[in-house]
Amino acid sequence: MDTLATFADFKLNKQLLTAVADAGFTEPTPVQLQTIPLLLAGHDVLGIAQTGTGKTAAFGLPLLMKVKYAQGEHPRALVLAPTRELAIQLEKHLKALATHTDIRIFAIYGGLGPKTQIETIKQGLDILIATPGRLMEIYLKGDLVMKELKTLVLDEADKMMDMGFMPQIRRILEIIPRKRQNVLFSATMPERVTQLSEEFLEFPVRVEVTPPAQPAQTITQSLYEVPNLATKINLLDHLLHRDAADMTRVLLFTRTKENADQVAAFLNRKAPLGEVRVIHGNKGQNARLNSMDAFKEGNVRYLVATDVAARGIDVPQVSHVINFDVPLIYDDYVHRIGRTGRARHTGAAITFANPAERQHIERIEALIKQTIPLLPIPEEVEVTATPFTEGQTHARVLDEQRRREDPTFKGAFHEKKEWVKPGVTIDKRTGKPFEEGRKKSQKGSKKNPGKKGKSAPASKALRRRGQ
Repeated sequence: MDTLATFADFKLNKQLLTAVADAGFTEPTPVQLQTIPLLLAGHDVLGIAQTGTGKTAAFGLPLLMKVKYAQGEHPRALVLAPTRELAIQLEKHLKALATHTDIRIFAIYGGLGPKTQIETIKQGLDILIATPGRLMEIYLKGDLVMKELKTLVLDEADKMMDMGFMPQIRRILEIIPRKRQNVLFSATMPERVTQLSEEFLEFPVRVEVTPPAQPAQTITQSLYEVPNLATKINLLDHLLHRDAADMTRVLLFTRTKENADQVAAFLNRKAPLGEVRVIHGNKGQNARLNSMDAFKEGNVRYLVATDVAARGIDVPQVSHVINFDVPLIYDDYVHRIGRTGRARHTGAAITFANPAERQHIERIEALIKQTIPLLPIPEEVEVTATPFTEGQTHARVLDEQRRREDPTFKGAFHEKKEWVKPGVTIDKRTGKPFEEGRKKSQKGSKKNPGKKGKSAPASKALRRRGQ
């Protein structure tokens, strides 16, 4: 299999070979070398490969060979994707490979009303790309027939598990024909993905082009330990000025929408008008797509994103990925930095870690089986004092991390025990010595009738009656 050097060796039809040549693919990538012959031979395949390794063509070309031409009304192949961005990207790639055929390919996803998507489905299609939620929504309306399905592809299976799609996937497996070819691709192989693969793959052949959860070899990684948010901004400013010539297309990841907006606002003050876009969950679908397209076309130099964009961005020449915040889902580190160093280009991944994020770095290094080189903060960068509130937040997070590891650990923010004199019981409601037989509240009772010996409503009533 390693002797295969061209796509012609795969015995693909002329239409697909022409499309491959049009796309500028000259020789198969390792994942394509291993996967395409297996899928053409009808095997189930379990693929461990990161995005940017050519896996879309690895399952897409055999899929198009199997479908061959437009036929019937109902889909014969289903590709499941975790996010709408990835679904859109898959649709674009598969349509490019099928450009010289009449195969009908369509993606359905949330964020848009289902009406237009249902109308397209009713016109007939051959390959359906879908996010699990939207697929089940349209199926349960009765507008999607799955009985003709012959092939199922699960792309980015680890992300599907992270996003809690396991129940929907199980329901989908119940409504599609049992006799079919199955393909599962995942960048990492956590236990949940292994369990899923055992549930629906039949005697799969495992294809592993890189060790699980290891970044591509074309990516240079580096780490800065930064004390606080203000210093992260100062360091970012310094790096963008120092390496301006090399940072031609920069993708910055933050953990929260608030940080994404803050970083974008900072960049907008520094960069020429129109060179900065931000995408996160609060942005509308059209705004996100427009920002992504502008970034791909090179009209935008800086794209700030939360992990909603960690998958589905396929830009061959992202020069730098900057992790402004460390991801809390460690697999996401691999997917974030996998946006650079794609299609055999080189790239750089830079991570900023504050004291509360340092422990996550250690876990990430254990996952990727690499030590991320630690660089000193350049002398030109102003290291500001950490504000009290931010310092308290870091300390609280560190306490929570320690407590998860050691349940007996109390830390700085544990519930304090009250000082008690020997033989004296303190009432927690009042903070005073507990009185035996005292009720929770005696206000208004005969023993304690309230102000001036009577309850206020009773006093008002008596005054109205002239007593």
